[in-house]
Amino acid sequence: MAAHKIGFISLGCPKALVDSEQILTRLRAEGYDISDSYQNADMVVVNTCGFIDEA
Repeated sequence: MAAHKIGFISLGCPKALVDSEQILTRLRAEGYDISDSYQNADMVVVNTCGFIDEA
């Protein structure tokens, strides 16, 4: 069975970028393939910044 392909979009602040790298690392460890484009993905994750004040 082929691994699911995940598209990943990171929006927002630098903290969101750090979180995105951690999420991608975990997804790879769990056996997911990271798609080079969201058009070719089975699922797309959008990670945004939720801070109201400066992080």
